[in-house]
Formats: sequence, structure tokens, C-alpha cells
Amino acid sequence: MTVLAARDLVVMYSASKRALDGVSIDVAAARTLAIVGPSAAGKSTLLRVLAGLLRAKSGDVLLHGKSIAGLSPQERRMALVFQDDALFGNMTVRDNLRFALRNGHRNDAERVEAMARALHVGATLDRRPRELSGGERQRASIARALLSDPEALLLDEPLAHLDPALRRSVRDEVIGVRQRFSGPIVYVTHDHAEAMSVGDELAVLIDGCIEDSGDPQRVYDAPRSVRVARFLGDRPMNLLESAEVVVGIRPERVAIVAGGALSGTVLRTESTGADAYVLVSTPRGELTARVAASEAPRAGDTVEIDLPDAFVRRFDKGTGIAK
Repeated sequence: MTVLAARDLVVMYSASKRALDGVSIDVAAARTLAIVGPSAAGKSTLLRVLAGLLRAKSGDVLLHGKSIAGLSPQERRMALVFQDDALFGNMTVRDNLRFALRNGHRNDAERVEAMARALHVGATLDRRPRELSGGERQRASIARALLSDPEALLLDEPLAHLDPALRRSVRDEVIGVRQRFSGPIVYVTHDHAEAMSVGDELAVLIDGCIEDSGDPQRVYDAPRSVRVARFLGDRPMNLLESAEVVVGIRPERVAIVAGGALSGTVLRTESTGADAYVLVSTPRGELTARVAASEAPRAGDTVEIDLPDAFVRRFDKGTGIAK
């Protein structure tokens, strides 16, 4: 059952440009909606509208089926965690967490300490934010958000400023938040791999519009538009023109095999360690194949390629929409 919803939200950047162009979402209890998209797509704007920090030109925000568009941020009881931790620098972590508790519960030391332990910041309670690592600050921010007893948790690229090792660690903590919070979570990121690992559902937001949404693996494997196909993936989906359609296939589904239906010349190979991306020039255009690094051909080699039909996605050449 939907707990948090947005209906046809429109937000204007200017008199002629829309930051959000009729955005609608539904998030059920105990579900995480990951919203992914490029910079300036409208992701943070959407979270601010949900939280009540920004008013939409039109549309509605619903909580448990009731409109909350006219309520203040405090009345909405949604916790928003920003890219920057936004902890109070003059307070210890303990006092930052206590500050989130509602009046009458500020002295609940046991609850503060239990939440700090759960988010692995128990050892930092008597430190100030400047004494913490980036990962510790974000964990403390999430702990503070959960202590406010929110109806929904909104996370605005919480891992954006962390190095890769910390991103993986804190991402695991975010996934683990489900053990302590049963409400809806909306998680915004520009990283598709992060979105797919965190989200129960995935929405792709481009130029203020939801281009595609649903099961993360379905959105990745069978995107509903060329724009989604080009955006998602460490390497975008290969797109080759053929008569009245554009044929799409993911690099990992392209097979370099003897007897393949398509031949081409290797332009370059990029190793990522265990795997390698091979860029091939073919009569139908350039395409990328992902292969084991030990099996990667060299630049200048002639290769034969198979595009298994089970993994091919076809898009209308004019509209860019999947057929």
C-alpha cells in the first residue's frame, strides 16, 4: 500500500523552464525508491518538494492518502539527509542526536546510544563533527534522522562526497537501515549501480520527467526509452540503427565468437581488471562488448560478433520509445 506519493508535480526554474514536469511517484511502507538521473535532472528539487522545503507550482504530495502540500516541514515529519552532513558543528555527536528527539524525550540516553551503535558511530558520541571522517558524519546524520521518528526518510545523494571505499561501507549501512525503519525511503543518486543496489524500485529522472520506473533489473535490461538506455550502465547500452528501428544491447550481452553474424575491427580495449571493454567498429556502427580481460582482443584485430536476440531491445527511430 502506498504511503508516500507525489502527483503531477510541476516546479519552475524560470518562467519558461521546468525543474519538474509532471512528476508522480508512489512509495510503499518498507520500500526504498531509488531515483537516479544526471546532474540538474530535478532529483534534489523533488526531495525538497516532498519535505516541504519548496512549494510546487502545481501538483500534490500525499502521505497515507491525505494531501500534505499545505503543511510545514515540521508538520510533515519527513527526515531529509543532505549530501553534506549538516550536523551542528558546535555540538558533540551525542548532542546532535539528542537534538532530533522530540520534546520530552531529550534525555533518552539509552535510545541515542542504541541508535549510534546501530549506525556504527557509538565510539564517536563525545566528538564534534570536525573530528569525524566523512563516513562517520553521514552515519551520524542518518542516525539523527531516524531518531526524529519520521514518517518517511529522504536521502539526497548521501554518499556523493565519500571516496569509493567509504561509499561501499556507508551504502551497506543505508541498506541496513531497513532493520530500524519500516517507513518509505526515497534515495536520490546519480550513480546507477548505487541506485540498483539500494532501491527496491528504480525511477530514472531526466530533464524533470520520470523516463522509466519499476523493478531495477527490468529498467536496466529493458529500458523504455533511448534516453534511459544511454544513461544507465557503466557503459551505455549499444544503439545501432537498423531500418525503422534502433537496436539496443548491453555490452555484457554482446558475444565475440567465431561465426558471429557481424564482423568488425577492434578500435581499442580498456581493461578494468577482471573484465575489459572492447570497442569495435562494424558496418552498422561502433559498439562495445564486455569480455573477460584474459580473452580481450587487441586493437586492430578483426572479430566476429553475435547479438543474441533474447537480449536485444528495439526502439522506434523517431520517438526513441521501446517498441
